[in-house]
Amino acid sequence: MAMTKGFSNAFRIPELRKKILITLGLVFVCRLVSQIPTPGVDWQALQRIIADFKSSSAGGGMLDWFEVFTGGALGQCAIGFLSIWPYISAQIVIQLLGSVIPALEKLKKEGESGRQQLAQITRYLTIVLCVVQSWGIATVLSHPGMLGQAFAGTEIVANPGLGFHLMTVIGMTTASLFVMWLADQITTFGIGNGASLIIMINITSRLPQALIGAWERYFGLAGVKASAPIAELPILVLFFLLVVMGTVMLVQGVRKVAIHTTRRSVGGGSTYGMQQTFMPLRVNYTGVMPIIFAQPLIQIPSAILVKMTDATSGGISGRLNSFGQALSDPGSALHVVIYAALIMFFAFFWVATQFNAIDISENLKKDGSYVPGIRPGRATAEYLDDMMTKITLIGGTGLLIVALIPMLLMGWMRLPWVIASFFGGTSLLIIVGVALDTLRIMESHLLVRKYEGFLSHGSLRGRGGM
Repeated sequence: MAMTKGFSNAFRIPELRKKILITLGLVFVCRLVSQIPTPGVDWQALQRIIADFKSSSAGGGMLDWFEVFTGGALGQCAIGFLSIWPYISAQIVIQLLGSVIPALEKLKKEGESGRQQLAQITRYLTIVLCVVQSWGIATVLSHPGMLGQAFAGTEIVANPGLGFHLMTVIGMTTASLFVMWLADQITTFGIGNGASLIIMINITSRLPQALIGAWERYFGLAGVKASAPIAELPILVLFFLLVVMGTVMLVQGVRKVAIHTTRRSVGGGSTYGMQQTFMPLRVNYTGVMPIIFAQPLIQIPSAILVKMTDATSGGISGRLNSFGQALSDPGSALHVVIYAALIMFFAFFWVATQFNAIDISENLKKDGSYVPGIRPGRATAEYLDDMMTKITLIGGTGLLIVALIPMLLMGWMRLPWVIASFFGGTSLLIIVGVALDTLRIMESHLLVRKYEGFLSHGSLRGRGGM
C-alpha cells in the first residue's frame, strides 16, 4: 500500500515527474536502437544458425548471455547489439589500470578536472572497443564457417566484403556511442545511473519471453505439450521469492565501522566537539564484477577447445574436446568448481585493486577522525584491510551462491537459460541493485517535499555502485 502511494506521490511533484518522463522517453529510444537490423544481414538465416549453434556447441551459453544482456539484439543482429557494454568495459579497464598506472591514479585525485580527463580517456577507449568488436562481428557474419564446419555453406550476408565491414563498423559504433550519450542524459536529467538503467531494461525486456517459456513448459502452448510436471511450478515460484530476498539482503548488507571525530570545522573557522558516525563497508563491495569477469573465462576457452579439437579422436584431441564439453556444461562438476573458484578470486582481486585502506586511514587522520580502540595511520589501515577481507569472504560466498543458482537450475532441472537467468546470477543482481538505487533516489525527492516514502517504516538503501 505504501509502495503504491509512493509511486502516486512521485507524479505529484513536477520536478520528479519530469525526470521520470525523461528517463522513460530516453530508455524507449534505447530500445528502438536495439531493434534496428544491421543492413545486408539475413536475420532469419542468422537465427537458424544461432539455434543450431546453441544446441550443438559449447558456445551456446555465451550466446544466451549475449541474448539476455543485449535485450534480444543478437537474434536480428541489430545495430545496437553492442549497446552500452563497450562503455562499461572501458570504465572497468580504466578503473583497473588506475590502480597500477601512476598517471591515471594521479588524475583520480585531481578533483573535477581529473575526472573529466578520465571520462574523456574512457570515451576514446570506448570507440576503440566498438571498432574492434564490430569488425569481429562483421567478419563472423561474412564467414559463418568460423563457428564450425556445419555452418560453412550458410549465407548470412548478401554482399560480404570491405563495404559490409565498414558499414557494420560505422553503424554499430555510432549506435553504441549514441546509447552512451543517452545514458549520460539519463544520469544528468533523469532518475538514477543511465548506464545501469539501460542494462537493467535490456535484461527485463526478456522477461515476457521467460514467462511465455515457463507457461509452455508447465501448461503447453500452441499445440506444444507441457514438458515438466505442474507440481514443480509452486516450488520454483517459492524458490524465486527466496532468491530475490537473499539477493536484496546481499545488495543492501553493510558492516558499520564506528568512527569518532575529535574536532570538526564549521563556518567562521570555529570548531565543535566530538562527533560519532560510522563508515559503511558494503558486504557485496564488488557488485557483479566477479561474475562478469568469470563468465567469459569459462565460455570462451571451452568454445575454443571444442572447435579446435576432434571429439571422435581417441588421443589428446579427444580428451581436450571432452574437457571443453564438460567445462561448458552448467551441470558438470568441473564447470561449477572452476566457475566458483574464478568468482571468489575476482571478488578478492576487485577489492584489492579498488579498496585502498591506506588512503582511507590517511584521510581519517587528516580529518581528525579515528576508529575507537585503533591507533590512527598504519594500524587503522591494517584494521580496515583485515575487516574488508572478512567481509569480502562473506559477500563473495553470498555472491557465489547467487551466481551458481542459474547454472544449477540449467544443469539439474534442464531449465532454459532465458528462465533460469532470472533466478540469480548477474541478471538478478543488476535488476535488484538498479531498482533499489532508482527507488532510493525517488524516495529522497518525496521525503524532501514531506511526502511518504515507499516503505511504511525505515527507508530504502541503494547499492552505492554497480
